Amino acid sequence: MKSIRTLLEKKGAQVWSIGPKASVLDAIKAMAEKGIGALPVMEGDELLGIISERDYARKVILEDRSSKDTLVEDIMTKKVICARKSQQVEECMAIMMNGNFRHMPVVEDGKVVGVLSLRDLVKVVIAEQQFTIEQLESYIAVSY
Repeated sequence: MKSIRTLLEKKGAQVWSIGPKASVLDAIKAMAEKGIGALPVMEGDELLGIISERDYARKVILEDRSSKDTLVEDIMTKKVICARKSQQVEECMAIMMNGNFRHMPVVEDGKVVGVLSLRDLVKVVIAEQQFTIEQLESYIAVSY
């Protein structure tokens, strides 16, 4: 099992964020430019919420609101579940699956130090399983 610390060391801990008073259009543009599906909403180092493509689809598009005129703080998810570097990949994956969300900030000493996506976690699990399979195949080949 890998820790979130190990994952962030490999993935990189770049954190892009947006302020609560930014327009939703600016948030969507930032996500598109960075190739990401969510942004922590921050004021300085304080995590206020998270905005995702899902928030945009459900709270702007479906409600026929304007992306230019709607503020991030009006549609962001305010109750954010965060991970710690000391947690294991599988634990965070279970939390995300049970909570039905795909992005989780990693907070250490009150500061956002990374953002996990469900895709990041799945990649780690698949890589670990592939390694195990290769080791078992190698063991079987040597045994026969």
